[in-house]
Amino acid sequence: MASNCPAEVGMPLEAVLTPCLLVDLDALERNMDRMAVFARENQIRLRPHAKTHKCPAIALQQIARGAVGICCQKVSEAEAMVEGGVTDIMVSNQVVDPRMIERLARLARAARVAVCVDDAANIDVIAAATKAQDAVLDVLVEIDVGAGRCGVAPGRPAVELARRISASPALRFAGLQAYNGRTQHRRDHAERQALVDTAVAMTRQTMDLLESEGLQCPIIAGAGTGSYALDAASGLYNELQCGSYVFMDADYNSLRDHDGQPRQDFSQSLFLYTTVMSKTRPTHAVCDAGLKVQSVDSGLPVVHGRDDVQYIEANDEHGLLADPHNLLRLGERLRLVPGHCDPTVNLHDWLVGIRGGRVECIWPVGARGMSL
Repeated sequence: MASNCPAEVGMPLEAVLTPCLLVDLDALERNMDRMAVFARENQIRLRPHAKTHKCPAIALQQIARGAVGICCQKVSEAEAMVEGGVTDIMVSNQVVDPRMIERLARLARAARVAVCVDDAANIDVIAAATKAQDAVLDVLVEIDVGAGRCGVAPGRPAVELARRISASPALRFAGLQAYNGRTQHRRDHAERQALVDTAVAMTRQTMDLLESEGLQCPIIAGAGTGSYALDAASGLYNELQCGSYVFMDADYNSLRDHDGQPRQDFSQSLFLYTTVMSKTRPTHAVCDAGLKVQSVDSGLPVVHGRDDVQYIEANDEHGLLADPHNLLRLGERLRLVPGHCDPTVNLHDWLVGIRGGRVECIWPVGARGMSL
């Protein structure tokens, strides 16, 4: 039977088959430790988003470092995480298909599960399914704090939904989901701060209204790798949902700090390992990492540790490299920094963990393709 596993534990890095995803374990652990310390020092809960790594083994390491649980974006993703040993999950998204709601309610019998809503009728369907499973679901009202995506309007509309949740014996009103994805990738620090300030004002107004009507709001959730420090500094958010910090990517690496310099809080730990497969022209080369092994929605990958060659074009199975000084050779290996880590991981079955030039572990991407 054919196998698509690119490595074996103990083999040297040079023997790993390409294209594949490498994880620098030292960098990964530094990133996880740094975010965990930040959360502890700021007395804020950490619930990392697993849509980045889709890997129960990494989720369990985050929890071992103090995370209260994880976020998922889909029910099937949450099911894969529970199967992998995770017992506290927030589906930070809307679930509206009755069959998926039934699966979500059933999952709540095996783990603590929360879900987000922005519609009254959806709340009623979730309540009925949860009652039928003799389970209890935590439910957060998602408010639109600037993303223009999901979420009910802040203020009174959100309060009405919270009241409806609280009226159901099968549901617990757990708080507010107030995440703005548009904030995360703004390069300029001042722009990110302004967007955070707007989101905080909307969320605080909603929370004050809830509390004035006797509805306690135990969770104020949101934040991401681009805004986590600003969100924490607001004193409002008490649960961070950062995901990409474990791996990083070329897009996040381009963010600037308050002094205009590149942010340096997390290290690049995820790499797309590739081989030069053709070298017929002196100024160009072709590698085996094309569109089928990476997402380029946030831009093309960057060649790690090299400023003398550049990845300039992606085709289905090929990547075109500019090699102006004719330095690359057939069979040469390169590490690429993906433009966008989350959807790149979703294209792979395995994460190859390396340390000291050797393969230390091979983790299955257990929630790969879990899009239901």
